[in-house]
Amino acid sequence: MQVYQRKRRRPVAEINVVPYIDVMLVLLIIFMVTAPIVSQGVKVDLPSAKAEVLPADSKPPIVASIDAQGDYFLNDGDGAASAPKTLESIAISVAALIQIEPERPVVVKADKNIPYDRVIQLMTTLQSAGVPSVGLMTDSPEEK
Repeated sequence: MQVYQRKRRRPVAEINVVPYIDVMLVLLIIFMVTAPIVSQGVKVDLPSAKAEVLPADSKPPIVASIDAQGDYFLNDGDGAASAPKTLESIAISVAALIQIEPERPVVVKADKNIPYDRVIQLMTTLQSAGVPSVGLMTDSPEEK
């Protein structure tokens, strides 16, 4: 009688990555489809917070303002009130002031009831005039 010995199979030590690739591709498609939907406009209630005060040793800021009627004003730090200006004249004035003193801070001060679009128009005008960064002026929560 002959005894046959079975050959032992060696276990395969390779990982089959095909199912992982399939799952990854499905997730990629899901994220690509849902990302534009999630990033569209969402209503938010912004928190009120304390803002940093400009350092006392800094130069007086250039303040571009928008009043309740939507008129633009520019105060270059000398304390003089100005007449309403157009966005083009603000861009010219700010560009000249920034060329003289590039480290001078620029701040936007707007009435709280002004449409957001007016503030963005002013900020893009300041950016096109060469202002590297624009601060937003706020009231402290204690002053209300």
